[in-house]
Amino acid sequence: MQLSFSGMRALVTGAGKGIGRDTVKALQASGARVVAVSLTNADLVSLSKECPGVEPLCVDLGDWEATERALGGVGPVDLLVNNAAVALMQPFLEVTKEAFDRSFNVNLRSVFQVSQMVARGMIDRGVPGSIVNVSSMVADVPFPSLAAYSSTKGAMTMLTKAMAMELGPYKIRVNLVNPTVVLTAMGKKVSADPEFSRKLKERHPLRKFAEVEDTFLLAPVPTF
Repeated sequence: MQLSFSGMRALVTGAGKGIGRDTVKALQASGARVVAVSLTNADLVSLSKECPGVEPLCVDLGDWEATERALGGVGPVDLLVNNAAVALMQPFLEVTKEAFDRSFNVNLRSVFQVSQMVARGMIDRGVPGSIVNVSSMVADVPFPSLAAYSSTKGAMTMLTKAMAMELGPYKIRVNLVNPTVVLTAMGKKVSADPEFSRKLKERHPLRKFAEVEDTFLLAPVPTF
């Protein structure tokens, strides 16, 4: 199915690498104007060369005040993809305050903040919109050394349900995508241990990990 996002403006977080980067490319190829948000400026520079016309925005989404400054004047957005995340692997008994706070600030709190900003803009403009939250299979299936990361993704499930319920009356759709390990740089790091990788694959019906392009087949199609 050929999708067209012509005339729409999208915002993608975690746009510098992996799923986020390919999402930006796919949206732009489908006609959308895209705001690409990333922590790493070098990634945004290379993305801008690869996709001329992308609007790069460099900010640490784990910093509430910096995010407010960076996105406060971002302008109209029709589609938001909350993809930014960190996976700080530590056994439960070794999880530090710093790792816990960083995980929740980036993976969950930024979803609250960015979604609030975008949804308020949609409501003020009186237009429908779509928000897609990128989660993980570990929201439902526990694995060693991912206690903090899994907790953020589990919380995202309920957050998505709450957002969908409260934003639905404004014709703002909110959906969740829970892929298996996707072979991005972060995914390859998480699945580097052969035994751990084997256990992960055993929990997946296809007994294999996903490539980045597979996530587009899973993602809900925004309709307006």
